[in-house]
Amino acid sequence: MVNKTIRPLMFETYLAMIENSTDSHMFQVGYAEVDGEKEDIMKGGELSCAFYVSSILSIFNLIDGIHATVKSTVREMEKAGWIETDKISPGCVVVWEEKEQLKWGLHIHIGFYIGNDKAVSNNPTGTTPYQHHYTFGTKDGGDPERKIDTIYYLPEFMARND
Repeated sequence: MVNKTIRPLMFETYLAMIENSTDSHMFQVGYAEVDGEKEDIMKGGELSCAFYVSSILSIFNLIDGIHATVKSTVREMEKAGWIETDKISPGCVVVWEEKEQLKWGLHIHIGFYIGNDKAVSNNPTGTTPYQHHYTFGTKDGGDPERKIDTIYYLPEFMARND
């Protein structure tokens, strides 16, 4: 048997996991104790965007722990060295503007940019991650359907893959 040198390609695996996560039901439910009662704080997937993103980032040790909110996910990302950038590239984490979300009110949204004007984020109406245009398309007049608020990049993880 020939000895082979194997070097895991973590960034490529990260992108593949994001792309392959679409339609997964594993991010739909997240339980917490609220006022002494067990409650699904993800509301069956309607509020799962941060849970989804932070789970993927945690799997690759790119942040410390899983989070239920966009704000706590972003705080943890910044603590782990993620920086804001104006240049979007595959693997970047995107935070979209605050927008009315179904019956839950105003919410910011978070997901991943995967390239070719595509992103993957949790679909609040379909309740699973799905692939979509990175601005959710355009309105009449050409404005983005949902404006990007912030793009995050992790230099030591992503730099050699630009």
